[in-house]
Amino acid sequence: MPSIKLNKTVFNRLVGKELSDVELRERIPMMGTDLESVGGDEISVEVFPNRPDMLSEQGFARAFSSFIGQKTGLRRYDVKPSGSKVIIDKSVSGVRPFTACAIVRGLEFNDEKIREMIQIQEKLHVTFGRNRKKLAIGIYPLEHIKLPIRYFAEDPKKVKFQPLEFPRELTGLQILSQHPAGREYGPLLEGKDMFPFFADANNEILSMPPIINSHRTGKVTDQTEEVFIECSGFDFNTCNICLNIIVAALADMGGRICSMELEFPDCKKITPDLEPRRMKLDVPFVNKWLGLRLSEDQMTGLLARMGHGFEMGFVLVPAYRADILHMVDLAEDVAIAYGYDKFEPDLPKVATLGEESPFEVFRRRISDVLIGLGLLETNTYNLTNAVDQNSRMGTDIRLAELESAVNTDYNVLRAWMLPCMMKVLHDNKGSEYPQNIFEAGTCFRLDASSETGVCEFVRLAVALCGPDADFTRIKQVFDVLAQALDFGYDSKETEHLSFIPGRVARISVGGLDVAYIGELHPQVLDNWELEMPVSCFELNITDLYKAFK
Repeated sequence: MPSIKLNKTVFNRLVGKELSDVELRERIPMMGTDLESVGGDEISVEVFPNRPDMLSEQGFARAFSSFIGQKTGLRRYDVKPSGSKVIIDKSVSGVRPFTACAIVRGLEFNDEKIREMIQIQEKLHVTFGRNRKKLAIGIYPLEHIKLPIRYFAEDPKKVKFQPLEFPRELTGLQILSQHPAGREYGPLLEGKDMFPFFADANNEILSMPPIINSHRTGKVTDQTEEVFIECSGFDFNTCNICLNIIVAALADMGGRICSMELEFPDCKKITPDLEPRRMKLDVPFVNKWLGLRLSEDQMTGLLARMGHGFEMGFVLVPAYRADILHMVDLAEDVAIAYGYDKFEPDLPKVATLGEESPFEVFRRRISDVLIGLGLLETNTYNLTNAVDQNSRMGTDIRLAELESAVNTDYNVLRAWMLPCMMKVLHDNKGSEYPQNIFEAGTCFRLDASSETGVCEFVRLAVALCGPDADFTRIKQVFDVLAQALDFGYDSKETEHLSFIPGRVARISVGGLDVAYIGELHPQVLDNWELEMPVSCFELNITDLYKAFK
């Protein structure tokens, strides 16, 4: 968990109440945070990663003040239009396509406030921004910038500026090797032909995200009264929430928030958007989850202590709360405000004995059989990409895509296991043959009838790769498995885009289609750069288990 150091004088002023060290030690852990130490004029706390809005004096004091009943309910922030805009060029679409921006005026910086601002930026970089992989943050003194601002991508050898705390100008490419920040975060741009840049109306470079700001236009001092803030990354909603966290903290420092118009190639947006999100409060659901019998009024009172508002049956969730995604998250906030110490232990009225899941016993039995045949078990990721799942396999399966993937190598949930086996074979093509492997893993399918829109099931993939890998050999493996598990099956010739026509069969058990078996098509092998033939089968263990039952 990230640790932050809070100035106790600033913290108490923001809370609106002077608290003793004893009171702080008692109350802070009740919020679900870990107090490391308190003494002198410093408070050191650990904040759970799901609450990035608490990674500053302002954010932590805002949450703590509500929790102790000092300033409860929804905090509202005024946002005035600045009349300025940021132009997002289509060239950034392949690098870091999104940004959210704002201007904050009326700030009175000193050394302490600059420290607080830097702490917010760096802690959000490490946690919410996944060490700048997911998003990067830039804060600039507005007095050195001529509006409007342009966000674009360019050949890094053609763009030159003086990076922060560096004595001379460098090209974007030179920064990756010569500047400390470039060496640390350079891998995030590695292999890119174009790098992203922010520049003002005078074509003065502001920064090269996610690496470094310009020394001339990107250094905030105690003379700064207005700042331009940008969050750039791969998902607009993530950038917007991060921006909301920062501008709310700066507003609590005394700043005035001003919105900017973002001119994307295909649309226009206004940021920041600090209007609260509305979620219908499901009182029975929350009571069932917590084992309580709270009325709606009691529940909304507890939610007010966690900084939420309430209006006509709807909870008003602050725009800077990144962790509230589901009614379960509101239930957690109710539990924190209610007090975990007030929950009474209750023995269940039904006596039960713990036992291993029968399905897991069945799944392990399958693994034991295949290991006994000399096959090696692999363990691959649930996350993969559409190229591996479809393009290289010659298929066109609908895939469950991630809304905010870190990169394009891991942006979908796998729908079947054979592509994962092919990836293993591809990565080990320099090793000795034969290579006979298997894996049973969770796969995912789009399903509008489920709560999440995705259903899960377990599939087994077996792949034999070597000079003698053919239909006969893979069918022998399947027959041994069927005999060991004592099930009969029917097979019929079928067609599948990944397999050689005439050398692929559909397997059914109890009238339920559960597997494909055959030899992979030469084009598929060529797509995976394999020179040895591959015979394989993929079995839906979830469906096979249902057939057994």
